[in-house]
Amino acid sequence: MAGHDRPSPWWSPARHQDRRGFLLARGNVTRATREWFGKQGFIEVETGVLQVSPGNETHLHAAKTELIDRDGAHLTRYLRTSPEFACKKLLAAGEEQIFEFARVFRDRERGDLHLPEFTMLEWYRANAGYEAVITDCVAVIAHAAKATGTKQFSFRGRAADPFADPEMLTVAGAFEKYAGIDLLATVSGHQGDRAALAAAASGKVRIAEDDTWSDIFSKVLVEHVEPRLGQGRLTVLYEYPAPEAALARTTQHDSDVAERFEVYACGVELANGFGELTDANEQRRRFTADMDEKLRRYGERYPLDEDFLEAVAAMPDAAGVALGFDRLVMLAAGATRIDQVVWTPPAGAP
Repeated sequence: MAGHDRPSPWWSPARHQDRRGFLLARGNVTRATREWFGKQGFIEVETGVLQVSPGNETHLHAAKTELIDRDGAHLTRYLRTSPEFACKKLLAAGEEQIFEFARVFRDRERGDLHLPEFTMLEWYRANAGYEAVITDCVAVIAHAAKATGTKQFSFRGRAADPFADPEMLTVAGAFEKYAGIDLLATVSGHQGDRAALAAAASGKVRIAEDDTWSDIFSKVLVEHVEPRLGQGRLTVLYEYPAPEAALARTTQHDSDVAERFEVYACGVELANGFGELTDANEQRRRFTADMDEKLRRYGERYPLDEDFLEAVAAMPDAAGVALGFDRLVMLAAGATRIDQVVWTPPAGAP
């Protein structure tokens, strides 16, 4: 009897028919997006999935595999969490405007907005500021809505007009507005004052003894800020504090904040972009610190891609952004879960 209680497989005709409208909408969005990039002079690229390093951020988790070389040596490789390293190598090679529909992989991710295998739309502009890719993001999102005939995004009781001018909000402004926290008072360069932020966030989020500054920052962001973003229109959240810069450079006007932004609609994060860091020594320092923290927290670390660090030093000033394509299609098509808009769910999905 237990076997009869299991849901029918995703490929059963009835379940597929329920999703088919969303999947056809995905095709419309894909075509419209490619057409938009072509008109802007971008070149579509395809970069390798197997990498020496999958990325070096503390909370990114990668799937690992093994290759056997011609001499029988066993080589550890990772499924990429992003095409970022490869795309930046292409910038160092001389490409100026590139985009990719990249299949990427992340462990420990599953839910209505997460899949362990998904499509990331990523693009870069050489010799451009991050304001240019913010403008790109707003245009790409509007084209997706137009491709499906959608006038308004809706998700979990929230709505956003994808054609309206976006709300521009600094991270510090958002923390002050929605959590009553003076965030930058707890930041000095790339260092966060854990005690100061813990005191400011006391009573607003649950703080564990071993929470770092970044942990507390993330809890406030997730619980108090993100649910309020992208309501009525898109929100561009920008100028992340320097401890959360990732692969972004700090701003010229304030070393406590970075040229990093995220775009939200209906409380859903759609895109994460940077004015790209081109200081290889600083990038190495950040990666090493993140891998030290990953080892402390998760008992593992990923190698650094030395070839990538060489490319960072050689690449021009640039800006880039990664957009969750499946999430964008979900909102544009009116779906309620990300697995409704992928043709075949990851292996093992019901």
